[in-house]
Amino acid sequence: MRLHYQALAFALGIVWGGAVLLTGLAHLLWPEYGGAFLDLASSIYPGFHPDGLGSVIVGTLYAVLDGAVTGVVLAWLYNIAAKPAPAAS
Repeated sequence: MRLHYQALAFALGIVWGGAVLLTGLAHLLWPEYGGAFLDLASSIYPGFHPDGLGSVIVGTLYAVLDGAVTGVVLAWLYNIAAKPAPAAS
């Protein structure tokens, strides 16, 4: 069985982007919520600082792109590893 590149890229992009978006929005409402997670994300994504709605949107876009690229790479690695072994003669 092979994984579909676009499907996994779409799924991981939505999940990771949604996680950053929801955590960022919750952090705007409750400043003590998700601080460590958002600090980690801001250390990875240049220009992302969880201090306003515009920055949360920028972080979400970075996360969607990051998740999509990760999905493609994981599908590619899985498809390489899942190739059937050559038949012995």
